[in-house]
Amino acid sequence: MTKLSGLGLTIFTIYMRLIYSLAFTSFIVAWVVFFSFLEDVSLVKFDGLTMGTSYSVTISGNFSDYEIASVKDKVAEVLYRLDREIFSTYVLTSELSQFNRAVVGKPFVASAEQLEVLSLAQKVFVETDGAFDVTVGPLVRLWGFGPEPPKEGSVPSSSSIERSMARLGMENLVIDSSLNVISKTKSIELDVSGIAKGYAVDKISDLLVDSGFENHFVEIGGELKMRGFKTGKINWMPALEMPISNKGEAYAHLDSLGRTIAIAGSGDYRNFFEENGVRYSHEIDPRNGRPITHGLAAVFVINEEASMADALATAYLVMGLEAAVEHATTSNTASYFISHDDVKGEFYQTYTPQFKEYLVN
Repeated sequence: MTKLSGLGLTIFTIYMRLIYSLAFTSFIVAWVVFFSFLEDVSLVKFDGLTMGTSYSVTISGNFSDYEIASVKDKVAEVLYRLDREIFSTYVLTSELSQFNRAVVGKPFVASAEQLEVLSLAQKVFVETDGAFDVTVGPLVRLWGFGPEPPKEGSVPSSSSIERSMARLGMENLVIDSSLNVISKTKSIELDVSGIAKGYAVDKISDLLVDSGFENHFVEIGGELKMRGFKTGKINWMPALEMPISNKGEAYAHLDSLGRTIAIAGSGDYRNFFEENGVRYSHEIDPRNGRPITHGLAAVFVINEEASMADALATAYLVMGLEAAVEHATTSNTASYFISHDDVKGEFYQTYTPQFKEYLVN
């Protein structure tokens, strides 16, 4: 382990999620991104808002204003559909909101996107022994980490926690991809915020490739995906930074190595509340119904798919350092962990060999 001072890391500089800026904004931690390569005039960047946060697309190459304007509109259309029409839990007419209100046992016709996300979520749920559970919503709200910020008296009683946990469990979600339907065997509520942004990143990346923009860098709420190169066959190079730094100082640089890779992160130190001297993280362990208390402060995962990286980063933060490292090692997952020692006031980094490959110096 290598000692690291400061309050954890984020992915290159900080874009705070636009909390409360929109009616459907989520009060959750967002990893933050800044691109040093934007000074390169051969790059074209456009951005906007989606999923209660921001997005940005950077394209390398020589394209006409018409081509850029066209793909910009296509990106906005796809993100609007994924957010407002499918995955939002704040828009009452979204597909997910309608399913959450659906009658138990009744088949519900789902979109291809919904089926893909829920199938992957169910897969990660099984592989992580329940550490990643998109039915955790009732617990998140119970602990005061829903749309409204935590306030004094947010610590729920044991009986309240038990009642909320009775509504959890991915095993209560039935997916029938052959008929394009989903159903529930219990009154569960789904919240896919721990995977939807990564999935959207993948979809936008695929859209760019199909539109002829092979070399690009996509970011949504801090979840990243990069393909190809900058002009001159130069690799994309995001970086990891200590979030308490006021100077935007990078701690470590990453090199994409010219590969198609996605990076997602999760952390517990930005969204929390304190009561009677006890700190309560927004990251709730669905297996016991309580905020995590271990020393793991932040996790970064590299994968070919941003959706998988997004889900695993969330699961690993819940699991804690030892269990997460074991899973990452066994599954050959490129992962980077920041843990803290409250007694010594020190931070430590641990990473798998697969992640080390992308670290510069």
